[in-house]
Amino acid sequence: MKLSILDLGCGINKYKGAIGVDWVKRDGVDVVHNLNTLPYPFSDNTFDLIVMDNSLEHLDDVVGVMEEVHRISKIGSEVRIMVPYFRSRWAFIDPTHKHFFTVDSFAYFDPTSAIHERFGLSDVKFEVTSVAFNIGLGGSIVRKLVSKFANSQVGIYERWISIFYPLDELTFVLKPI
Repeated sequence: MKLSILDLGCGINKYKGAIGVDWVKRDGVDVVHNLNTLPYPFSDNTFDLIVMDNSLEHLDDVVGVMEEVHRISKIGSEVRIMVPYFRSRWAFIDPTHKHFFTVDSFAYFDPTSAIHERFGLSDVKFEVTSVAFNIGLGGSIVRKLVSKFANSQVGIYERWISIFYPLDELTFVLKPI
């Protein structure tokens, strides 16, 4: 059975086997659509995997986008979101970045989180199945060691170490509930 995969904000590096969506027609873009324009041109419960690789931080309404992602995700699907880490210098270099993310940014959508319980931003819910730093990014041996530690101790790294040695990117894996 072939998975239905959607890459939102694919640019020229579309996820293999995905339908690529971006706001400009170029190689790899299958559907031209401004991701700030809701709703997206897809039916409910369509995709097994949705990927957003460094695109969410450019959009106006994170909550609205997550509601759309939830709507077009199949039950049991997976959502992978890569975003700049809020302490990274790379998060601030790009003047088109509108949002920055911490390890708890998606806890607002996870009903098992005290953050969701207190501040629930939306009626849609996602289980945060994993949070990881610098997946697939290279770097020095020190950066790799810090990444390994950060991925084993996410909360400790963010609270006590990230200010001294900030990593670059977060990858969230979410399951729509």
